[in-house]
Amino acid sequence: MENFKEPIMVTKSFLPPLNEYMKELERIWDNSWLTNNGEIHNEFEKNLVQYLGVPYASLFVNGHLALETAIKSQHLTGQVITTPFTFTSTTHAIVNCGLEPIFCDIEPSTYNIDAQKIEDLITEKTTAIVPVHVFGNPCDVFEIEKIAKRHNLKVIYDAAHAFGVEINGVGIGNYGDISMFSMHATKVFHSIEGGVLTYSDNHHKSFIDLYKNFGISGPEDIELIGINAKMNEFQAAMGLVNIRYVENEIAKRRELVGVYRYLLKDIKGITVLEDMVGIKHNYAYFPILVDEESFGMNRNELHETLKEYNIFTRKYFYPLITNMECYSSYKTRYNLPVAERIANSVLTLPIYSRLSVDDIEKICSAIKKIHQNLN
Repeated sequence: MENFKEPIMVTKSFLPPLNEYMKELERIWDNSWLTNNGEIHNEFEKNLVQYLGVPYASLFVNGHLALETAIKSQHLTGQVITTPFTFTSTTHAIVNCGLEPIFCDIEPSTYNIDAQKIEDLITEKTTAIVPVHVFGNPCDVFEIEKIAKRHNLKVIYDAAHAFGVEINGVGIGNYGDISMFSMHATKVFHSIEGGVLTYSDNHHKSFIDLYKNFGISGPEDIELIGINAKMNEFQAAMGLVNIRYVENEIAKRRELVGVYRYLLKDIKGITVLEDMVGIKHNYAYFPILVDEESFGMNRNELHETLKEYNIFTRKYFYPLITNMECYSSYKTRYNLPVAERIANSVLTLPIYSRLSVDDIEKICSAIKKIHQNLN
C-alpha cells in the first residue's frame, strides 16, 4: 500500500463554517463586551443546559480549572479515591486542592475505575470519589452512587471525554454531585478551550460562579477567596456555533468507528472497545490494545512503525499516573495490575470527522501489513 502523502494525525479540531462564527464575532464588536458573563456566554450556557439535559451548568475558561472548582465547592478534606488511568489533570486538580489521591485499579473491559474495588480503599479520611469516564465510556455510576451513600462520600465525575454521552436516555452530567466536561479544541465538541460543570443542586451555582470570578459579589464586595477562570465571549461564540454541529460530528465518528471495528476484528493481538448496552456514545477516541505475543510487536513498536506510513497515533493514557515522576512516591504504595497492563498496551488511532472511510481502510491495511510481515 502507498503511504499517506499528508500526515494523518490522531485528531483534528472541528471548525464550523467561518461565516457563522463571524456573525457571532460581530455581536461582540457591536456591544464591546469581551468577557465577564456577556450575552453570548449566557446564551451558550443555556444551550448547554438544554443539550446536556441537566438542571444547572457553569462555564469555565478550561476544564482543569472547572475540575478544581468542583472539588473546592464540596469543601473536601483528607483523601479522595480516584483512577490512575487518566490524563494528569485529574490528579493535579485533586492535589492542587490539598487532597491526597488514593488510586484504585481499573476494569479490564472499560478501563474505568473498578467500582468493586473502591470500598476496600475507604478509610476515616476518605471524603470523596473522583472517577473518570475514560474515552467517554460511562463508569458504573449506579454502583458508585450506592457506595457513596453508604459511606457519606461526595462524587465528582471527570467527564472530560463524555460530552453528549447518555445512559438510558439520561445525560451523563446528571450523575454524582458534580460533573466536569472539557471543551478543549481536541474534543468531540469544543469552544477552543473551555470547561463546564453540571449539577442538580442550585446552591452549588452561587459558590461556583463566585469562585471562578475572584469571589466578587459586587463592586466593592469580595465574598470569598476565588480564582479567575471565566470563559470569554470568543470561546463562548465558538461553542455556540459548534453545538449546532455536534450531533453530526458524533454520527460521522460512529460510522468511522464501525469501519475500524470491522477491519481490525480478525487481526490477532488487537483488541477494541465495543459499545455498551443502553449507552449513547460520542466516539471521542478509538483506543486499541496491542498484545505483543499475539501481534508480534509491542505497542511502542507499533506506534513508531505506523509513523513510517505517515500515521500518527498516541499512547493515551501513558505513563500511568503512579509512574509519572511527580507522583513517583505513590508507585510502591498501590497494586494496580490492570491499569499497568492497559497503560502499557493502549494506543489511540486517528479519529475525527474529516477522516474518510478510505483513510480508515488504509490505516487498518497498514496495521494488517505490519502484523503479516511479523508472522
